[in-house]
Amino acid sequence: MLIPRQKTPGLTLPTLDHGTFDLSTETAERGTVICFYRGLHCPICATYLTEFEKRVQDFADRGVATIAISSDGEQRTRAMAEKIEAKGLRFAYDLPLAKAREWGLYISTSRGKTSIGIEEPDLFSEPGLFMVTPEQHLYYGSVQTMPFVRPHFSELVGALDFAIKNDYPARGEYTGAV
Repeated sequence: MLIPRQKTPGLTLPTLDHGTFDLSTETAERGTVICFYRGLHCPICATYLTEFEKRVQDFADRGVATIAISSDGEQRTRAMAEKIEAKGLRFAYDLPLAKAREWGLYISTSRGKTSIGIEEPDLFSEPGLFMVTPEQHLYYGSVQTMPFVRPHFSELVGALDFAIKNDYPARGEYTGAV
């Protein structure tokens, strides 16, 4: 389990058009929002990433970089980026499922073709949304077992405004006896 205020696992992946993504060398003033998505086969992911794309500049205005990541290969990732008409959102691909597990993501098995007629991979990760500080410490995290009911990017932007204004620390850091 990832712990707020603690270092996250490393993450180095190819991107579609931005070279190699390496979390340890990200330079955004306040960190990076990482959206792990299921893959091209997921229509809910396409809708969710469309909303993420709309908020890329809002995050940038607050000193936060953005990236969407899946275990899909380059071709399927490019198809997703084109599907949502991405212009500002970076896309990384080839997420190893062992790395997905390090991040606490759930892994699912294929159920065949989805409602949009695209075959699910044999194994893929379920969604997760994280904000990681420039020091690579976990600030915010949400993981899901299902593709439904995801955190809203507009709420995360609003939460960032509050956190910045009030120097609000990451919560959930206590690991002692209970």
